Amino acid sequence: MRVVVQGVGAIGGTVAAALALKGHEVLGIARGAQLETIRERGLTLRSPGGVQVAEFPCVADPSEVDWRPDDAVLLCMKTQHTAAALDQLVAAGVQDQPVFCVQNGVENERLALRRFANVHGVTVILPAEYLSPGEVAAFGAPCHGIFDIGRYPGGSDAADETLAGLLTDAGVQSFVMEDVMASKHGKLLMNLGNIVGAALGEAERADIVAALTEEGEAVLRACGIPYAAVDLSDPRREQYMQTQPVEGAARVGSSTAQSLVRGAGSVETDYLNGEIVLLGRQAGVPVPRNAWAMRLAARMLREGLAPGAVTRQEALDALGM
Repeated sequence: MRVVVQGVGAIGGTVAAALALKGHEVLGIARGAQLETIRERGLTLRSPGGVQVAEFPCVADPSEVDWRPDDAVLLCMKTQHTAAALDQLVAAGVQDQPVFCVQNGVENERLALRRFANVHGVTVILPAEYLSPGEVAAFGAPCHGIFDIGRYPGGSDAADETLAGLLTDAGVQSFVMEDVMASKHGKLLMNLGNIVGAALGEAERADIVAALTEEGEAVLRACGIPYAAVDLSDPRREQYMQTQPVEGAARVGSSTAQSLVRGAGSVETDYLNGEIVLLGRQAGVPVPRNAWAMRLAARMLREGLAPGAVTRQEALDALGM
């Protein structure tokens, strides 16, 4: 299997570098300064174990790839960019190759299944950050992260087993699951607090995040959607991945906080808290807390607010807590 990583950022970069460093065949699809730097001097991966430089071919567009039957596509961009990435894959002639959604939320698989029959979900538990062009940091040890992998909407196949084996060998402990979307819905609940952490910074926020999560759980139960715990209560974390410091790399926080710090112009909130809001409205379950989280994200983008710009009291007042 050749692994084609579309979106060589924090997660995609860590995966691509880890695979390449173990000698597995990788091809990246990147853009801008990231693409130029990888082509010139490879991708630097900082981790608790040290600093390594991975070299692998990288292109700007799927149309530049000589697609092979044994290719597997890993979508590693944020959900708001998935539709455009799928358009590129279709235009490049991708048809039967497995498409793995290595992304937060549960909308990516739906989008992909409209265009491709061979779609797989991946739950990503991997604390990583994009540092600068050509440099990423992964903060997990002894493994970079933990992935749950399976077909969408359910089941598993040989492609899941093969990819899981490659990733585990490369230091991303991976598990094949028959119902990977239960794991992904568990991660969705965990990510409901991303925007709160980004907005409040270091302020005490556990009770606010708990309120969003409680509302999310009520919605999933009302909709009959199963979810599995992948948060800090997941016993696999102690064995395979605990967050550790990385020399030369300070953690900014969640993917949402990273987007705000970089001034990316968009965040994933509409596909995280927004998923709960959508399901709640469809099921007739009140979702005022997660709806507030979406408005908060929109406000931060609109006003150009930096992480930590919102006070705890402001959040409590808005939620009536």
